[in-house]
Amino acid sequence: MTRRIAVVVRDRQGEALRMALGLTLMDDEVDVFAAGRKFDWTEQDLTNIEVLQELEAGLFSDHRENEETEFVATEMMAHRLAEYDHVIPY
Repeated sequence: MTRRIAVVVRDRQGEALRMALGLTLMDDEVDVFAAGRKFDWTEQDLTNIEVLQELEAGLFSDHRENEETEFVATEMMAHRLAEYDHVIPY
């Protein structure tokens, strides 16, 4: 059975993106939510984001300056997170 998993990124973006990539190995639906601020992505982070996009993982943020992600208002993010089987905060 496919599970829906959300990874919420706040402080440790590198670890969160690596975790999200690892979770895709089990054929679960994985989405990443970058919350609360503009992130300064490292080169490795950008590579991981590119791979997640190729794997059709959703990348969302409540901060418009995170250009690599789709903007979602904070209230809408909260509603979306309630729909997941598992929410992993980082």
